[in-house]
Amino acid sequence: MLILISDAFDKSLPDKLKAFSEVTEDVSRLAEADVVLVRSKTKCTKEYIDSAKNLKLIIRGGVGMDNIDREYCKEKGIIAVNTPKSSAIAVAELAFALMISVPNKIVYFDNTMKKGEWNKKTKRTELYGKRLALLGMGNIARKVAERARAFGMDVVAYDKYVEKSDLAKMVSSPEEAVSEADYISMHLPLTDETAGIMNASLISHMKKAPVIINTGRGKCVVERDMADALKSGAVSHFCTDVYSVEPMEGDNPLLECDNITLTPHVGANSVENLLRIGDEVIETIDGLIKEGKI
Repeated sequence: MLILISDAFDKSLPDKLKAFSEVTEDVSRLAEADVVLVRSKTKCTKEYIDSAKNLKLIIRGGVGMDNIDREYCKEKGIIAVNTPKSSAIAVAELAFALMISVPNKIVYFDNTMKKGEWNKKTKRTELYGKRLALLGMGNIARKVAERARAFGMDVVAYDKYVEKSDLAKMVSSPEEAVSEADYISMHLPLTDETAGIMNASLISHMKKAPVIINTGRGKCVVERDMADALKSGAVSHFCTDVYSVEPMEGDNPLLECDNITLTPHVGANSVENLLRIGDEVIETIDGLIKEGKI
């Protein structure tokens, strides 16, 4: 069995995987690989899968699996799984860091201080008592909700597949979730239902010009609509770690706006999380070997 590490994982992972089999980071050996480990960079398309004649298992280190053609994997009898438990803390901490940076004007104060300005009269606002709407209520959103409640925020959430939560008041539609929100944090997988969900229509239901944070999937946001909303004041600030095209391109309409905070898809890139992903990869391979599936 050959295990191919196709994307960046923790440097300790190859040695740990040698307990199972031969390990390589040479992507030219794809045709030989029985197991492929990817993150978000490698796109496991039909063509990619067809190039891997021995492939039995794809593990996506992280949560979103929109870079893997899962239907084609099913047709070919290839197991495709992610590491859903690993990234929750890392992504939630980034989402909350972005959320708290806006009312505290961290980026603004840092930039102006470095220019020699002393803008002490500029006022901050607080998260305490504000309403946070979560779109999606999976592992990451739950961690965000825990942190928001610790800050005294009122938390509501929409998730088509979650009826009740001990951390948020569940509502029946995205429109209801965002209508009275001061902050909105997006934690949605990319599906036919969620693609472009944050668009002009949904924004029109927002009554408070909220701050919106997206650490889920870039294509869940219509970036042209978001840019227009930022310019009109319908949205006060947009923080995002993810984009419709990555790396972000120079003609992205968000770059027309000043009231944005951008990070380069680093939500899962904490040192601790890369170690957790590796541990979950090992656990997955070990379990499948014991079950005789690979």
